[in-house]
Amino acid sequence: MHLGNAIGCRRVSALLPAVMLVMAPAGPKAGQDQQRAQQYFKEAATLCEAEGGRLWGVSLCGPIAIADPKTGTVATNQPAPDAPRPSALGFANAAMNWGGTRWTTLVWQLIPAGERDRGILLMHELFHRVQPKLGLLVQELDNSHLDTIDGRYWLQLEWRALARALRTTEDESTAAIEDALAFRAARQSAFPSARKHEHALEINEGLAHYTGVIAGTTSRSQAIEAALALLDGAAQRDTFVRTFAYVSGPAYGLLLDAFSPDWTRRFSATDEPVQLLMKAADLVPATDVEAAAARYGGDELRATEERRAAAHAARLAELRRQFVDGPVIVLPRPRSASFVTAGMVPIPGAGTVYPRYRTTAEWGTLEAEQVLMSSDRTTIALPAPASSAGRTLTGDGWTLTLADGWIVRPGARAGDLLVVRR
Repeated sequence: MHLGNAIGCRRVSALLPAVMLVMAPAGPKAGQDQQRAQQYFKEAATLCEAEGGRLWGVSLCGPIAIADPKTGTVATNQPAPDAPRPSALGFANAAMNWGGTRWTTLVWQLIPAGERDRGILLMHELFHRVQPKLGLLVQELDNSHLDTIDGRYWLQLEWRALARALRTTEDESTAAIEDALAFRAARQSAFPSARKHEHALEINEGLAHYTGVIAGTTSRSQAIEAALALLDGAAQRDTFVRTFAYVSGPAYGLLLDAFSPDWTRRFSATDEPVQLLMKAADLVPATDVEAAAARYGGDELRATEERRAAAHAARLAELRRQFVDGPVIVLPRPRSASFVTAGMVPIPGAGTVYPRYRTTAEWGTLEAEQVLMSSDRTTIALPAPASSAGRTLTGDGWTLTLADGWIVRPGARAGDLLVVRR
């Protein structure tokens, strides 16, 4: 959901007019949120001024809106536009257009309590605001290979080697980088489309999180500490399909900083940080990848992944029963939506299940615990509805309200339904 403005950073005072708390007509007062918003806006302004445009040549400073979907309130660091609110406001941390201006939008409930993590999030999201003007926003591609045993195995070994590279002395670090490159090469050799597909997310989210880690901390040692925390905790995620770049991006960026300062000023969307690192440091992948794997607990890791695969197969079978084999209701894919990346599950040959999906589209509004995005990304599907009342349909974990001019008609299979224009 992460989808630029003035060059040069404005002063902190220019970023901090009084906090605007915009009330929904029926929303309750949220005075405590206003106080917190003032604090967060000050933190963002301080970090933004300190960054000063040195990473990408443009200021990260800009309009920020923090929304609370429970109360309907929106706090802004500059006057809110006299324009309808974006439909996704309050459902996702993202960048979106509001009143002709691109805003960084945050959700109260998704802002970390810790100041360092909050700073990283703020700078990550502010980068997304300027990302299109930098030419660093590309079409994302399918990375379901990272839900396989081999995909997960080689990725986690790469992360372990990157962590060692960031922790150790120069000579040891060089060897660890070569190990990481070998694990990456083994994965991308096993899955021919992996390099191209992974690169897209590393541009969209890897660069954003690298920016968050660098600009959201106050020293290189703090940035390394933050990157190591990401690497050390990454294996606990349910899936790596759309989260891997948040982990790899800061690590490779920090290593590249050491060998090629100011690389970000010369970077384009066709560049690969890994390839730039190999060239700048004059490194090649380790030649014996199996021996390298043994240095990072490869046998134990593979056994763990095989056990995980058995449990995952049962979950996959249930999702296939719900979203593929059983009756479904199919809708055109909306232009924008909010969802949670953690817990996304690819169903081979069918698409990917997205958790906590929210959208307002031309066909209506949808709130769903899970949807299936088709492999060609043209439709979304839900288990067929259990009941309907007027224009509102409900099913297991979802509610759909149809817009005027849209109807439901039978699909190709018995029990299937299609949402179509009247």
